Amino acid sequence: MKKVFEHCYDLDRRCYEKYNLTEDILMEHAAEAMERHIREFHGEKGRILIIAGPGNNGADGITLARLLHGDYEISLYLPYGAKSNMAKIQLERLCQLGLEPVQALPYHADIIVDALFGAGFAKSLDTRGMDLVDTLNSIDAYKIACDIPSGIDPKGNPNPIAFKADTTITMGALKTALYSDHAKPYVGQIEVAALGVSRRNYEHHTDTFLLEEKDFNPPIRTNPASHKGTYGHLCVIAGNKRGAAVLCGLAGLRFGAGLVTLISDRSIDNLPFSLMQSGTLPDTTSAIAMGMGMGYEYDPILIKSTIVEEDIPILMDADMCYVPWIKTLLDTCSKTIVTPHPKEFATLLKTLEIDEVSVSQIQKDRFGWAKRFSELYPNTVLILKGANTLIAHEGIIYINPLGNQVLSQAGSGDLLSGLVASLLAQGYTPLNAAINGSLAHAFCARHYEGADFSATAEDLIDVIRTLAKTAP
Repeated sequence: MKKVFEHCYDLDRRCYEKYNLTEDILMEHAAEAMERHIREFHGEKGRILIIAGPGNNGADGITLARLLHGDYEISLYLPYGAKSNMAKIQLERLCQLGLEPVQALPYHADIIVDALFGAGFAKSLDTRGMDLVDTLNSIDAYKIACDIPSGIDPKGNPNPIAFKADTTITMGALKTALYSDHAKPYVGQIEVAALGVSRRNYEHHTDTFLLEEKDFNPPIRTNPASHKGTYGHLCVIAGNKRGAAVLCGLAGLRFGAGLVTLISDRSIDNLPFSLMQSGTLPDTTSAIAMGMGMGYEYDPILIKSTIVEEDIPILMDADMCYVPWIKTLLDTCSKTIVTPHPKEFATLLKTLEIDEVSVSQIQKDRFGWAKRFSELYPNTVLILKGANTLIAHEGIIYINPLGNQVLSQAGSGDLLSGLVASLLAQGYTPLNAAINGSLAHAFCARHYEGADFSATAEDLIDVIRTLAKTAP
């Protein structure tokens, strides 16, 4: 896992006060990181256009121009001039080398570096800024964003548009704004520039973490004397749309649950032979998944009372966000997971009488709403689905950025529920089940070998068999 921060002001200040580093030193290291990226990946030939803003983000770009001048054909464009003290100092140094800013924006370049506005820019782009960003986005070139793509606000939202980077080189540490759903189409690959000290020394305490592939801990079996009971009994509540429960159950079985039973008071047609069916909850139940295709009117009174009395680990998805009795389970059970997408999360917040907000309000501040919910319900793990899925527990947030557009298909949420609930049944804690199930979900998409528009939930369930190869 990597640490992620809302901003780096305190981290920079610690460099000044604890390590006796100056703003100038940090800026040189920021520019050197961009210089290394350009030299390593693009050689020492080409036309480089650097657009620098009036503040210290622009100063980083001006410094980069100085470092590259002589080896590349550099065009430095300052649409708002140089206004901060460091921008003026760096521009003076550059001019001593004989390189003056261009007076008009060139429309041809091999590499474009956006150093217009940094992570602290909260205002909307003005008309000039929007026209400039639009033009830069239209130029066929490799694009690098300095710190964060210009136009992305501190919450990670295009304001109202943003520079579309192939690579973002962010300064000092990872920032939450880079991992909003709205920012994902703009940031490209993300790299961190060290600013004169290692990240271990630069970073300090945070409550937000970025998940990596190496964090994956699949349920690999090591006991040669085991049997199906060793690996838990997952029960999936099948409601109105029983196909969703079947997909959930198949994913849970494929991901290692020893036995999976679908609970329904009606016979399920064409039930796969590997899944069981029962009208009541078996005594051996070790975890429950419910909500997928359940329907809003479904109220399994006996099952609900058993869950509460025995405190059975439970995953709640989809339609559970709409039923008032979800509050009873969240208030009384100690091992709960909820897996809403943004619309379901908005409904859940209303159902629990936390707040009444729109989907767009949630998407504009996913980190804030996820954190608020997790602090109000500390016994519950939240998996807020999205382009960058957030897992929140007791005010701590874990970001899974590894999913892709393959998952934009009906049934992929049922797959996620099955993966996570399977780990619950096998004895993982709710938090570890959420983290590893979410990672497995992303890996199913990344390992899928067909066209990205062609994957069905059944296809992705088949991919689960390959996931042990992903384990560190």
